[in-house]
Amino acid sequence: MSARLTSCFFFLILLASCLGSVARAANLQISPVTLRLRADQGAAGIELQNLGQAPIYGQVRVYVWDQQGGEDVLTPTQQLVASPPIVQIAARAAQTIRLVRTGAAAPGAELSYRVLIDELARDDGPASTGVDIRLRYSVPVFVLPGAPGSEALTWRVSKKEGGWSLRVDNRGARHAQIGALTLSTPGGAQFVVSKGLFGYVLAGRWREWRLPITPPADLSGALAVSAVINAKPVQASAQGD
Repeated sequence: MSARLTSCFFFLILLASCLGSVARAANLQISPVTLRLRADQGAAGIELQNLGQAPIYGQVRVYVWDQQGGEDVLTPTQQLVASPPIVQIAARAAQTIRLVRTGAAAPGAELSYRVLIDELARDDGPASTGVDIRLRYSVPVFVLPGAPGSEALTWRVSKKEGGWSLRVDNRGARHAQIGALTLSTPGGAQFVVSKGLFGYVLAGRWREWRLPITPPADLSGALAVSAVINAKPVQASAQGD
């Protein structure tokens, strides 16, 4: 069964991804926060480090990451297996989660996954009611295609339900990580959409976001796009309806 990301869950994704090469929240440290596997690479690892004075319990689940109808969709998978799926990390200790691909064939297109790591709160007393999720981390995993390729983006802004929406199509062979996004009008008005990570558009997919810009701001006509795409500054154009 597919699971759609809620706005709250997407915020947690941004939280984990915006922190660079290491994600920190509470006492659990995760590294790296993004994994890229070569087409012929069968396994990789994520290190979980407990910086606190008490044990940390967690569970690890893997999902195929797709985008349908402009939204992120996650589907449980065995194409990429996490070992161990349940972790207990002692105080001031670390553990490595090994991710193993179950298919040996090199992909013709980039494959995308999300590894969800839930930090669990456990009450071992007599009044315990079970296991509750305290924090959730989402680690993007990409298996690169066998042939070289890159993202190929087109941008479009449209007015919907009294506000503005941005649609980005990626016709390329690899994903696009969008950050530090600014839109500019021919008259010189600038709209800072995001100062950090804005989101992802997967290879061969499109994604749509509601912009934090409302009328009377006018984004119709030709627009200039300034963004950081896969850690590189990019200048592009967009059409506003």
